[in-house]
Amino acid sequence: MKKSVLQLFVPISCVLAPVSAWAHTGAHDVMGFVPGFSHPISGADHVLAMVAVGLWAVQQGGRSLWAMPCAFVVMMMAGGMLGLAGVALPYAEQGILMSVLVLGALVAGAFEMPLAFSAGMIGVFALCHGYMHGVEMPSAANAVPYGLGFVLATILLHAGGMAMGVILRKLSTEKAMRLAGGAITLGGIYLSIG
Repeated sequence: MKKSVLQLFVPISCVLAPVSAWAHTGAHDVMGFVPGFSHPISGADHVLAMVAVGLWAVQQGGRSLWAMPCAFVVMMMAGGMLGLAGVALPYAEQGILMSVLVLGALVAGAFEMPLAFSAGMIGVFALCHGYMHGVEMPSAANAVPYGLGFVLATILLHAGGMAMGVILRKLSTEKAMRLAGGAITLGGIYLSIG
């Protein structure tokens, strides 16, 4: 009986993905807005996934331009609340790695999907990203300024990916956008073995 790619990937990624390559090491001081803002931009896993969301939103066009980034931000906040509440979310780190690999591949392949499906998938990935933000926040920290910081950084990373996509589209270089998606996926592979 054949196993699906997903059934094979999750156990393999548990072994291959070293935690030190990700932003979520639990070894930083998280107390307010500035650490909250700097956390998403300090980890390649976050930067790559969030820029990929912006690029893919531009490729999809239409309502995707606002719906896909909004789905990410809303579900990331929900994941952060789950993490703060101490709710267990198995495979959250692997979900973050998968977000980089999958979103990069979707941009590289210029895949078009129904908006509900693509926003839902992005939401699942965002839940993992937000969960790790919440888990790593010390109980004595003020959640509101930290949360505002990581939400603002996320929005700016999405906007950066969208701006890159718009510029590449205006220059009629769809091939370059697809290459950027491939580079994101390669970055995810590097994170998984690095």
